[in-house]
Amino acid sequence: MVTFIPFGEKPNREGVLYTLELLKRNKLIDDYVIVESSRVDLLAERIPVDRAYVVGEHLATYGIVEKLKAISLLSLDAHTDLMHDYLDHGSWLAYALENRHVYRAVVLAPVLMIPTTDRTELWTKRVKIFPALLRSRKTRGKWRAYKNLQTTPLEEIMKDAKKYLGDEIYLSVDMDVLRPEYKIARFQHGELTLEELLNLLEEIKRRFKIMAFDIAEVSDRVKRSRLGKKAILEVFSLLMG
Repeated sequence: MVTFIPFGEKPNREGVLYTLELLKRNKLIDDYVIVESSRVDLLAERIPVDRAYVVGEHLATYGIVEKLKAISLLSLDAHTDLMHDYLDHGSWLAYALENRHVYRAVVLAPVLMIPTTDRTELWTKRVKIFPALLRSRKTRGKWRAYKNLQTTPLEEIMKDAKKYLGDEIYLSVDMDVLRPEYKIARFQHGELTLEELLNLLEEIKRRFKIMAFDIAEVSDRVKRSRLGKKAILEVFSLLMG
């Protein structure tokens, strides 16, 4: 079964419901359920334990992992979602880690590393970050580069992620990880092409047991995007296969 969660503002809700019709039209689903909620704190009690979720605002993933109690999570995202001032789509992973809904996490392919809100810090406990591009951080007074997709072999990154996360993961794929021309998400996009994203997902499938996954940050922009429709169909097909 596939659970559709039209969570968030109107563009996100409409994007999820459109994706449902898109997947039905292409005969990729037949058994599904729609779960609605205006509050993230109610999601865990409403959603079923499922293999696949399609969600609007990425904050909904917080409710999913609260339900599933995933030990390890791998997030493919243009953003780290590790801000820590209040719970929203930019901080859900930090709060999931803090509240022990997830015990350890890897964020793969972000381009936005540092929170932009005032008086907040990047949550760094029990999480490893592998940016899409070359990024540095200050450690013990010295600037050191993160291992990243631009300069580090993918095999090395996957080996490190597997060593940290273990064999089984919950996988969250934020579609804003793709470049702007795919026109799926509402806000800042990432640096990956669809081919690069599919290659990453193939490697993740090969190396990990995926207990469940979600496809997140789907908006109504996808209705008018040929590339966006293609991306959703191919990502969903690969993960369900």
